[in-house]
Amino acid sequence: MNTDYEWPLWQHTGLICGIDEAGRGPLAGPVIAAAVLFPRWFKPEGTLLEMLDDSKKLTANERNLLAPAIRKAAISWAIAAVEHDTIDTINILQATMLAMNKAVDGISTTPQLLLVDGNRFKSNLPIPFETIVKGDAKVFSIAAASVLAKTHRDELMVAYGAQYPHYGFERHAGYATRAHVAAIRTYGRCPIHRLSFKLRQLGEKP
Repeated sequence: MNTDYEWPLWQHTGLICGIDEAGRGPLAGPVIAAAVLFPRWFKPEGTLLEMLDDSKKLTANERNLLAPAIRKAAISWAIAAVEHDTIDTINILQATMLAMNKAVDGISTTPQLLLVDGNRFKSNLPIPFETIVKGDAKVFSIAAASVLAKTHRDELMVAYGAQYPHYGFERHAGYATRAHVAAIRTYGRCPIHRLSFKLRQLGEKP
């Protein structure tokens, strides 16, 4: 992936920030958002970042190699979490919007334009934005945010796997795998489960 999408935008805008999230769909744990701001006219050629792509298309090892390279190359970056109890209170869509806004708030340099993965963004910030469907596969800075969000969340879920060993969070990161659903059926939900996410497999009604 190269910076073709950003390049024409840089003609008129110096500071472009990519934003993406990880963890909208799982039954447990936080939703994580990342914001990444690269230098104007940044080129990944000749660096490890040439292999950057949508985080879902990369292996765990590739993501773990890319994450520190992204942090080193960026002008600024930030990661923000919204926890399971807030998700239950305000719903996953609003929690995702909140995490994204918190991530942008966390970067040290104020961007002039936000590029957001997906088709919906509710901004609390006085910064122009553009939503891009499948942006993590099209836009370099969004792909970088995708990797930072995914690797950070995976690290958290590995830690939760050690804290709650019956559920296997280190293997499935909280998604509704057969093993995870079976563990919920056997042990009930643990303190990091999202109570608002219902499971038909358990006869729960939304």
